[in-house]
Amino acid sequence: MAREILPVADRKQVRAYARRLTLKYPRRLAFTLLLHGLAAVSGLVVPWQLGALVQDVQYGAEVNVTLVAVLIGVFLVLQGFLMRYAVLASARLGEKVLAELREEFVDRVLGLPLSTVERAGAGDLITRTSRDVDALSRTVRHAVPETLIALVTFVITIGALLLVSPLLMLPMLIAGPLIYASTRWYLRRARDGYLRENAAYADMTEGLAETVEGARAVEALGLQERRRERTDGDIAGSFAAERYTLGLRTRWYPAVELGYVIPVVAALLVGGLFYTNDLVTLAQVATAALYAQQLIDPLDRFLMWIDELQVGGASMARLLGVANVPDDRVASAAEPAGESLEASEVRYAYREGRDVLHGVSLTVRPGERLAMVGPSGAGKSTLGRLLAGIHGPRTGAVTVGGVPLVDLPLDDLRGHVALVTQEHHVFKGSLRDNLLIARPDAADPAVLKALEAVDAVDWVLGLPAGLDTEVGSGGLAISAAQAQQLALARLVLADPHTLVLDEATSLIDPRAARHLERSLAAVLEGRTVIAIAHRLYTAHDADRVAVVEDGQISELGSHDELVAEGGSYAALWTSWHGTPVKR
Repeated sequence: MAREILPVADRKQVRAYARRLTLKYPRRLAFTLLLHGLAAVSGLVVPWQLGALVQDVQYGAEVNVTLVAVLIGVFLVLQGFLMRYAVLASARLGEKVLAELREEFVDRVLGLPLSTVERAGAGDLITRTSRDVDALSRTVRHAVPETLIALVTFVITIGALLLVSPLLMLPMLIAGPLIYASTRWYLRRARDGYLRENAAYADMTEGLAETVEGARAVEALGLQERRRERTDGDIAGSFAAERYTLGLRTRWYPAVELGYVIPVVAALLVGGLFYTNDLVTLAQVATAALYAQQLIDPLDRFLMWIDELQVGGASMARLLGVANVPDDRVASAAEPAGESLEASEVRYAYREGRDVLHGVSLTVRPGERLAMVGPSGAGKSTLGRLLAGIHGPRTGAVTVGGVPLVDLPLDDLRGHVALVTQEHHVFKGSLRDNLLIARPDAADPAVLKALEAVDAVDWVLGLPAGLDTEVGSGGLAISAAQAQQLALARLVLADPHTLVLDEATSLIDPRAARHLERSLAAVLEGRTVIAIAHRLYTAHDADRVAVVEDGQISELGSHDELVAEGGSYAALWTSWHGTPVKR
């Protein structure tokens, strides 16, 4: 299957979203800016007092050192007090914005078409939901407040410097071109660099996940060396991407560090020349030099955190890009006339020009039990996903009651057809919560009945807290087979008319699986069941068997009919069972 990288939002989208989130709470933002402004003003008193002290000493005026010291101490304490609450206000605003952003991202991810999720693979989504969310969290919690503080402090300090003497502002401008040019050079390259870095990390995660999940297949087929080469290549790609962004920083940081020193030196040198020419006073020179020194901290913080803003911006672009995934279906107002499921001349390709299904036609009658068998890679699971409405066919149509599945709203579709695969997930929470995902309004008797249908009621009720037992991350660890039983119990609760079971009992012991399938069949009496299976007793018990080979249905009929024909199914049955046994 060709893996697709999910889209990334452009700069315009990122800026618009950040602006919307920031301005969504204007009162909190204004209060936060006010506190930072007052803290910055309080910090300006000390250089002003020291400049006045220099002037008093110069002219031999009497100086009350104790009063000056107390005044400086008072404003330092006041600055610390205001800064504490300003940072607290920034953090609260940041956490609120971050919570909203996370909730919107979860909504977007849950709204992704399943076909897109399958094409994208695990690596890209895992990286976005973990690494990118963490990076954005750091940005919102730390980089945004720190940048805000730095900007407010910088602007107010520049204003104070202009009030001291516009002439002494001129030395400050000397470093401007250097800082501006180097920062602009960096910003033009940083965003794309960090996007490549995150994409390379996603490739590495995807490769490692595939190797771990398919470890048995890798070992059985002797693919260890190929997987090692893939992993080494992914690591090398990630290293190269990170080295590129590191190279940007190692060239940008020295330039801005030099830009910090120049204003202080220039304020003293140029200020001295102005003083000798009676253009400014000594107090003004001293105050301006102290303000120039004081500018280093906000400028340093701003330029230091601007790098984190680039990381956060790249992560936000990847998170917002999820919303740019086009919908794979457009719901219509058509109502199915019955529950007959029909595939007509369907073709499907994961890669353009390479069909895996070649003109498949199949009609599944309401209430029928149909088994699909065939060699691995023949297209059984792909056909099952088309019959469940997960994918839309490239050509042809899959309809229920005469209406294409892709024309049905998702909620309506799941009322007609549902898919359960051998992949399963146990969510963090109680067993009851895990089951109620399928039908939130189900009462305990219905839940227990569903568990009984999948042979799980005994072990569930045998747990210390029964249905209230906490499972998932940090809770009780349950086996893969038990997790598969929970997935089937959800299906019983959802109660769709047609069920597509793709190796849904593969992780359960064969004897127990056979008993489970018979119990499930009794509960699902009257429902249409399409079972994709490698265990041929599933086909033996079915009303009809479809043999899928090379993307086509090569044989279709009952077990007895196909065994009697002596074709591919008969060969499979003989190989699996030993002798062609009839019911």
